[in-house]
Amino acid sequence: MSRKKSADTYAQPSLFDEPISLSDKDIKAQIEHLRAELHRHNRNYYVLNAPEISDQEFDAMMRELQELERANPQYFDPNSPTQRVGSDLGSGGFPTVRHERPMLSLGNTYNRAEVTEFYERIKDGLDGEPFQICCELKFDGLSISLLYEEGRLIRAVTRGDGVQGDDVTANVRTIRSVPLVLNSSDKVVNPWPARFEIRGEVLMPWDSFNNLNAERAEAEEPLFANPRNAASGSLKTKDSSVVAHRGLDAYLYFLLGSDIPTESHYQNMQTAKSWGFKVSEHTRLASSVDEIFEFIDYWDEARHRLPFAIDGIVLKVDSIAQQQKLGYTAKSPRWAIAYKYKAERARTRLLSVSYQVGRTGAVTPVANMEPVDLAGTVVRRASLHNEDIILGLDLRQGDYVYVEKAGEIIPQIVGVDKSARIESLKPAIEFPDHCPACGHELVRVEGEAAHYCPNEAGCPPQIKGKIEHFISRDAMNIGSLGPETVDDYYERGLIHNAADLYMLRLEDLAGTDLSREVSARKILAAIEQSKQASLDRVIFALGIRFVGKVVARLLSQHYHSLDALRTASQEDLGEVEGVGNIIAESVVRWFSDPDNLQFLERLRSFGVRMEEENQTVLSEKLKDKSIVISGTFQKHSREEYKNLIFLHGGKNASSISNKTSFILAGENMGPSKLEKAQKLGIPLMNEDEFLQLIETNT
Repeated sequence: MSRKKSADTYAQPSLFDEPISLSDKDIKAQIEHLRAELHRHNRNYYVLNAPEISDQEFDAMMRELQELERANPQYFDPNSPTQRVGSDLGSGGFPTVRHERPMLSLGNTYNRAEVTEFYERIKDGLDGEPFQICCELKFDGLSISLLYEEGRLIRAVTRGDGVQGDDVTANVRTIRSVPLVLNSSDKVVNPWPARFEIRGEVLMPWDSFNNLNAERAEAEEPLFANPRNAASGSLKTKDSSVVAHRGLDAYLYFLLGSDIPTESHYQNMQTAKSWGFKVSEHTRLASSVDEIFEFIDYWDEARHRLPFAIDGIVLKVDSIAQQQKLGYTAKSPRWAIAYKYKAERARTRLLSVSYQVGRTGAVTPVANMEPVDLAGTVVRRASLHNEDIILGLDLRQGDYVYVEKAGEIIPQIVGVDKSARIESLKPAIEFPDHCPACGHELVRVEGEAAHYCPNEAGCPPQIKGKIEHFISRDAMNIGSLGPETVDDYYERGLIHNAADLYMLRLEDLAGTDLSREVSARKILAAIEQSKQASLDRVIFALGIRFVGKVVARLLSQHYHSLDALRTASQEDLGEVEGVGNIIAESVVRWFSDPDNLQFLERLRSFGVRMEEENQTVLSEKLKDKSIVISGTFQKHSREEYKNLIFLHGGKNASSISNKTSFILAGENMGPSKLEKAQKLGIPLMNEDEFLQLIETNT
């Protein structure tokens, strides 16, 4: 979905359209206006699925607000739409917050008879009063409690132990379906309490989950087993800029407070929906146990068509007064229960464990099993991930194992039928200590679960894997080549790394009798065309660990050339939005390897693009200079000044340090930056002085 139509009625003149001087009052008013409009458009897009403006218009408004907030830090607001990108300034751990009301867990059942018993207990407990049961989907995610005051998000806390949880407010602010500020126009129709709590589930939709695992597979990182683990792991990430790129979503399902709108749980959630919260449209009221089972049976099949994972159904007494009358046990409410669908499981025999070596050298064990039907597909193989999994299962060749589809997608072994184990079976399977492909001794980095083969230059699977990554669709997009062809060229000695592709000749590929001339010419044409690949594709193609498509694009947009990226320090890289310390360290490590630099120079010599298109450097007047931009400008936008710095050989830095050469300072420079510049003795330069320095009239 994209924001569909232009909305001229919402367009406001940009503060940067005219070189005018605005009062502090005008600037504050424009900031508040932009925030209100962006909050409204976020809700239209992510909650109502009814966008009113185009992506370009939305982005332009966001950029203007970012510029204003940078120049006027006194108006900082943690609930501003600009804060949804997250920050990499995570602390060593999350603060622990005590819940105002305990977050109790629900009693679970997989048994239909127990659902009937629950219904009868409710009937008995209410002494014959009529009641309804609210039937809801049980989202497979991470429970969250959101606190709002005067329509503004104040705090987001995980369930934790039910009494206290982790304060993950910064991360939750990056979830675009969570309203940061409620729309004041909604309050006229359905007023919200001055202070209330709303609870729900943070989850990862299937599309986000599949994209994340595809990126992790490409980087040869361990895959998340299911969307719940992915959502939980993402929300507990210290770097909220990483969380912002994970595509999390949130559904809310319970409203609490001293002044909630009605005595009906169902109606309260419909009201919360009108305030801007994302509430499931699949909730239903049931007046009998038969209607409950109709709901359960329908979603047992229909759940497979949802864009997110559910693992059951939640049943709640609808009346708040009746909920209070029924009360609680020590661990759970008496007025609610969760009916969980059984995961599909199959039993089969483990034939062997093989080991795959990927392009980063990671060695992954794979279980080879007798074919078994599971959730509609025939399963023969399942990843065992790492040595710890094998040890935990105590696997023996010939064991009968239980297999489930984690998240109904990825087959995994979840247990061993030890009652069927034959005593004469071989000892427990042991992870190899040498690479199964090249024989080199494996290493295991402290803090990581995977074993790696460090023989990058001499391990065939790593070499071929890097070439296959280089030619892939999202990298250099040499579509005429495939894994089989790469393997053939490697075995014939035609290529030893991806740069050798640009040395291939027609006679190498067409055969002595030219019988493959047509396909050979097609391959050579695709290789030639790849030289024009955009910079972000080239960065991605290099195969730097942890640098996926999104990060490659961020680095391309920030540095504009591979030369600028190559000379960036870990500190500078860590300041790029969306690039945390782990990625920064990996990039610096890659560019510090002489073999990688030689590979890069070979690509350059063959004509592969090393900079953004139409970004020819005009001069070296700013060579080796690190420049910070702060404030607002009259003659050019900040982005235009960033580009001018790049075109004249300089480097843009986002924060001031003792390595900063000077600050290009506009009006309303942030006071904190000014104070730091004065403390470090960093010179300031206005835009006229800067333009004179580079001697340009643009």
